[in-house]
Amino acid sequence: MRVTILMDIWSVCWRELKRFSRQRARIAATIIQPMIWLIFMSNTFAGVGKLPGFPTSSYLEYMAPGIVVMSTLFGGVFGGLSVVWDRRFGFLNKMLASPIGRSSIPIGKMLASALQSTFQSSIILGVALLMGVKCVTGPLGILASISIAMLLCLLLSAISLSLGAIIKTHETLMVLMNFLTMPLIFTSSALFPPSYMPSWLAAIARWNPLSFTVDSIRTILIDGWSITIIPKIVVLASLTLSVTFIATLLFNRSVE
Repeated sequence: MRVTILMDIWSVCWRELKRFSRQRARIAATIIQPMIWLIFMSNTFAGVGKLPGFPTSSYLEYMAPGIVVMSTLFGGVFGGLSVVWDRRFGFLNKMLASPIGRSSIPIGKMLASALQSTFQSSIILGVALLMGVKCVTGPLGILASISIAMLLCLLLSAISLSLGAIIKTHETLMVLMNFLTMPLIFTSSALFPPSYMPSWLAAIARWNPLSFTVDSIRTILIDGWSITIIPKIVVLASLTLSVTFIATLLFNRSVE
């Protein structure tokens, strides 16, 4: 039974990955966009890294994990969009008529989003290393950082799928997800340290799931292994499991 469920999840995931591989413009954007962010933003805000008390030796070093998280955030949005598109073009009905478990559909789409995020995160970290960002924990630290980014992508995909199960048009879903993603970015520690923020904004940033992710990645890459990241990862994993359960429940109800 468990093997069958895993095969169903992988079938849905494989279909999403094949569709992604055929979208050359999207693949190009996935590769080029992070490079643009790294190059232009690191130079635009280079002076910030020279301010007294800045936590890293350069703004590029501080920003690189934030760009990984930003890319993961936008990548997670496509999970919900794919459900809306499948519903619109009738492919969702075909999947529902096939002999696979209904819960496998949202989980398979989430897994596909996470694997696509792995591809993008690897590129971002590779470019960052070429630009001079140092990783004190070596390849194992890079692998751990990518795994944490995948966990965040699963959480965001679950949120997107939950909304996609309720909202029937991709235009409305895109507007709503943009409304959620931008505040999440600017109320986190992805781009600027909380110590440089107003007290009310810093308080929000400390409890932002994006901050949990980017702080953990930043600690692993720059400071080394630390026990302080464990509570953040546990909270992130708990949120992911909870929202995945909700997304699966909402999806199953929406197709009944």
